[in-house]
Amino acid sequence: MLVLSRKTNESIIIGDHIEIKVLAIEGEQVKLGIVAPKSVKVHRSEVFEAIQEQNKAALNIDTNIIQKLTKKK
Repeated sequence: MLVLSRKTNESIIIGDHIEIKVLAIEGEQVKLGIVAPKSVKVHRSEVFEAIQEQNKAALNIDTNIIQKLTKKK
């Protein structure tokens, strides 16, 4: 893990196209601005983990249900 110190209005660059800028520091909360191409998905870690769990749950769907839904009467 790389650890960097930044002050308000300072930023870091990741690769050629992603910039993370410190917008404000208020107590224990840090506000970050992220500039990235639209093709790069940016999520908070808890949202990313929830998406991963939903994707895993979707893989465990009962195949009999799919067969019943696709059967023509």
